[in-house]
Formats: sequence, structure tokens, C-alpha cells
Amino acid sequence: MFGKLGWHSIPFDEPLPLVTATIIAVVLVATLIWVWRAGHVPYLWREYITSVDHKRIGVMYCVLAFVMLLRGFSDALLMRSQQALAYGGHQGYLPPSHYDQVFSAHGTIMIFFVAMPFMIGLMNFVVPLQLGVRDVAFPTLNSVSFWLTASGALLINMSLVIGEFAKTGWLAYPPLSELRFSPGVGVDYYLWALQISGVGTLLAGVNLVTTILKMRAPGMGYTRMPMFCWTSLASNLLIVAAFPILTATFAMLLLDRYLGFHFFTNDLGGNQMMFVNLIWAWGHPEVYILILPAFGVFSEVVSTFSGKPLFGYRSMVVATMAICILSFMVWLHHFFTMGAGADVNGFFGVMTMIIAVPTGVKVFNWLFTIYGGRIRFDTPMLWAIGFMVTFVIGGMTGVLLAVPPADFVLHNSLFLVAHFHNVIIGGTLFGAFAGYTFWFPKAFGFRLDEYWGKWAFWLWITGFYVAFMPLYVLGLMGMTRRMQHYDVPGWHPWLVVAAGGVVLIAGGIGCQIRQLYVSIRDRERLVDDSGDPWDGRSLEWITTSPPPAFNFAVLPNVSHDEAYWGIKTNARNHRQLSERPDYQSFEMPRNSPTGVVVAFFATMLGFALIWHIWWLVGLGLLGAWATFVIFAWRDEPEYEVTAAEARRLDDRRRQGKARMLGFDDQAVENPA
Repeated sequence: MFGKLGWHSIPFDEPLPLVTATIIAVVLVATLIWVWRAGHVPYLWREYITSVDHKRIGVMYCVLAFVMLLRGFSDALLMRSQQALAYGGHQGYLPPSHYDQVFSAHGTIMIFFVAMPFMIGLMNFVVPLQLGVRDVAFPTLNSVSFWLTASGALLINMSLVIGEFAKTGWLAYPPLSELRFSPGVGVDYYLWALQISGVGTLLAGVNLVTTILKMRAPGMGYTRMPMFCWTSLASNLLIVAAFPILTATFAMLLLDRYLGFHFFTNDLGGNQMMFVNLIWAWGHPEVYILILPAFGVFSEVVSTFSGKPLFGYRSMVVATMAICILSFMVWLHHFFTMGAGADVNGFFGVMTMIIAVPTGVKVFNWLFTIYGGRIRFDTPMLWAIGFMVTFVIGGMTGVLLAVPPADFVLHNSLFLVAHFHNVIIGGTLFGAFAGYTFWFPKAFGFRLDEYWGKWAFWLWITGFYVAFMPLYVLGLMGMTRRMQHYDVPGWHPWLVVAAGGVVLIAGGIGCQIRQLYVSIRDRERLVDDSGDPWDGRSLEWITTSPPPAFNFAVLPNVSHDEAYWGIKTNARNHRQLSERPDYQSFEMPRNSPTGVVVAFFATMLGFALIWHIWWLVGLGLLGAWATFVIFAWRDEPEYEVTAAEARRLDDRRRQGKARMLGFDDQAVENPA
């Protein structure tokens, strides 16, 4: 009745996962009881869980990313401490099978459930505001996308205590991931969690591409879009192009495991190298899916905190789209050793080096933006400057790894681990933190505490260098990846230093948690009345903080390259706000539980498929299908925002702007 599931599936003989799961369960139950007792359940259900507002969904994506960051970082702590201890006669505290699960879970979580949700969350929140529109193209589908991602994250965390996770690395290469060598449920957890969350990501990509291409404010042509919108467009075009490859690849591996299709087995006609080809045809574009939105964040931050328009806007657009196209021509450098000829290896090696050119264009444009500017060293700007130094080092080592002879020697060493952490942490994660700090007051109406933000930055960047620079050295010394134990005396001191770096990063995460607590506690001191705490330049800063559900009472008419800066400059020159618009009533979509209900059945379906509980598979499929049918045939009208309500909320916005610019009340009511 319960397939493979039984009491033996819970690892009672391994105290670490059980203790961890117990602590998580206690914290979760305590939180739920507090939320229930405080009477917050109706608010959370209405404003977040069933919301189709792109801003709420963006916030939920970022919350999910932060929660999973804690889980993924705990795996990193385990790995670094294990390698610092497991030298010579000491075996450390993680047995090989558990260690293998830890490094697989770490990579999977950090890429799929930290970096991706963080970037999609920022894009969800900011892009419609910057475009001057009221919502994304498909609001309910947006909710479904988020909850499917959350469903995948839940399945990953369930593997901690029910069964096991994959022991195959974060890409699950055959033949190790085949049924013959991984007969347990670990690989199935990996595959079904990523299939479900991957569908959510693909739907989010389609949604955002459609929004950017079809839903801009009047007057906002492509050459007037903020850089973050351009990089979001490029990133989501890559999602739409690359994620079907991932889905198809995993589907074939699932068919191998469940039905014996032998797509990737060397016996019976399969070819395991085909998996490597396909997974990296998705995998390296995925790197650019993650980094391109971060480039957009840094463009907005550098421009705002330098008090200047972005230098070389059009060259930045060209560089962005060049990266978008070239990103599909670099993936072969992951396996120069697979036997391709010198011409093929040479082509992909050169392409990998060429993609550094548009990236370099971006770095120089940011530097030229900073040059001669009135720079404010607030926390977002610190993240941007830290990124430029760190990312350039990571980029140079990446180009080095694209030289085939170097790649032959270094690709399976810790040199590679240092390289991709250099670009993913120094690029994507620093970008996520910069965006989080930058747009937090827009989302919640108060700024984050600067003191703790700067402490977090300095601990993060110091910890990063202390943790990962030794890995470059170890890679050049010949230490390979994923070693549970080693006997080489020269490696040990470097690994101890790297473990110290991870402790510093832990301090940085602790400061971020403290920063959030202090900011909420002191929100009256940090309040943002103006909607424009940073003297911003794009349209999201024209709204109140937080914006109303409909974003704009009247869609703005864009007549400048920097839409909001032009409006603000005009108001300052004339000492008056712009003319009061003619308010009209309009419709907005209603809340829908479709997303959370579909995710509930998707989680049920995924869990049942992992454990071969076939009756539950049927129930999950039926539930998900019925939910979509009911949603498709719903007869609920959208709700109307009256002209009077729009005017009332817009009055609040205009008053905030008048106060910010130092105007009197006459400026609000009697515009020039």
C-alpha cells in the first residue's frame, strides 16, 4: 500500500539528520502556533498565500530563497568542517554516504532554491513597477509558478529525514544515477523535486517575457527600458530556451530508472555522454540566467548611488543581448576530455573567451558611471563595488578554464569549485543582496538598518576570500573535488583556513538576520514617507512605499530615457508637481487559491512517485487536473478599483512627493 515507504526509511541510526529535523519541526510548529494565536492567519491567507499581486509573490520568492540559504549554508558548514577534520587517521564525523548526500544537496539547493528564487523574486517585484504597468501578463499563473517552486523545495527538505538524497553530485551524472548504482530514492527525490520546480520556473519565464514585450507604459519604447528590465528579458528568454532541455533530460533519466529505457546506459544502446551534453546545454545558460539579473541590479544601484545616468546605456543593452546569445555556445568547456576533435574544442574554448568581452563592457561602463559621480557608500553600493572586484577574478579564472590544456588538468579539482563560487557568490548572491537592500523600503515602507548591513557586507566579502582563495591553491596542488577524507599533509592547512572563512560567512548571515530584526523593531526610525529613499531614477520610485495593489492610479506617460528622473527634474525646475491626471476606474484580478492547491497536489504526486505509492499518484494527478479545470471554468469577475479610490491613494503619493521635494500643499492641489 505504501510502496517502498516504511519505518526503515527513517534513518534512526544517523543522529545528525534526526536532530536537525527535530529542531526544524519544533521551530516550525512554534511559528505556526504563534501565527495562529496572534490572529495572523487570515491576513497571511489573503495578502500572501492566495495573492496574485506580483509584489507579494516576489516577496514570497525572496523569503523562500533566504530560508533555503540557511539550509544550503548548513550543508556548506558540514562539508568544510568535515574536510578540515578528516585528515590522516581522523575520519571526521560524516560517513561517506552521508557526505555524498550533503554535497549533492548543497549544490542543488543553492542553485535551484536560493539563487533562482531570489532572482525571480526580484524580477517579479520590480519589473512591472519599472515598466509602469499594474501587473504581470498572467497573474494567477504567477502564483502557480511560485508555489510549484516551493513544492520542489519542500520535497528536497523531506529527503533529510524520510529516505535519503542523491549521492551523485548536483547534476546527477549517469551511470551513477542509474537504477543499478543508485537503487534508493535519493535520485528520485532529486529528479521529481527539480521537475516540479522546473515547470514553475518555465512558467515564470514565459510570464515575465510576455510582460516585458507586451505590457510597457505609454511612451516606454525598448530604448527607454531600465537596464534591469533588459537583463530580466535576456534572463527569461534563456529560461524559456534552456529549461525545456532540462525537463526533457530529466524525463529521459526517469524513464531509464522507472521503465528501463536505457537512454543513458552504456549497455543496451544508450550513451551516458548524451546526458552530459544535454545537461550542460541547459547548465551553462543557467549561469547566465542567474548572473544577468544581477548585472541589472548593479546597473540600477551604481547609477543611483553615483547620482548619474548609466554610462553607455546602448552598449549595455547590446552587451546584455550578446551574452544572451553567446551563452548557448560555451557549454562544451565542461567536458573537453570527452573525445571531440581539436576544431570543436577550439570553437567552444574561443566562444567562452569571447563572452568575456560583453561582460568586460559592462564592468567598464559601471566604472565610468562611478567616475566623476557623487558616490554614496550605502550598503547596496558596497555590494556593487565588492562584486566588481570579486567577479572580475571569477571571470578571469573562468576564461582560464576555457583553455583546453588547462581544463584537462583543473576541471575536476577544487580550482573549479573556487571559480564557480567566485562568480555565483561574488556575482549572483551579491547582486541578490544588493537588490534586496535597495528595494526593501519599496516593498515594506522602511529601510534596512545600515549598521548591520555594512557589518554583513564586510563579513561576507572577507569570509568569501578566506574560504575560497585557498581552494584555488588546493586545485593547483592537485586536490580533487568531493573528497570525504585525504592523506596529503600539504592540503590540511589550506582546508583549515577555508573552514575559518565559512565561519566568517556564517557571521555575515547572522548579521543579516540581526539587521532584519533591528529594522523591523526600529521601523518608525527607518520609515520611508517619500517612496523614494535613495533619490532613484526609474519608475518604481514614483509610487508610495509600499505601492498600492494596482501600482499606478494612472499609467505614467514616459517621455525621458530615465522616466522618473525626468519627471522629478521637471517638478524641481517648476517648483510644482505634474498636472493632476484624469482618474478612471479599472479592474484588477482577484485572489486565487489555485497556486497553493496545485502545489499541494504536486507535492503529493512527487512524493508518491518517489516512493512508488501508485494510488497516491493517481490522487495527486486527479487533484491537480481538477484544480486546473475548476480554475479554467471559473466565473469570478475581476474587482473594480473606482476612480475615487484611485484618487485617494494617489493623493497620498503626491503628498509624499511634495514633502520630499520641499513643496507646500499648494503644489499638490494647484499644479502649474
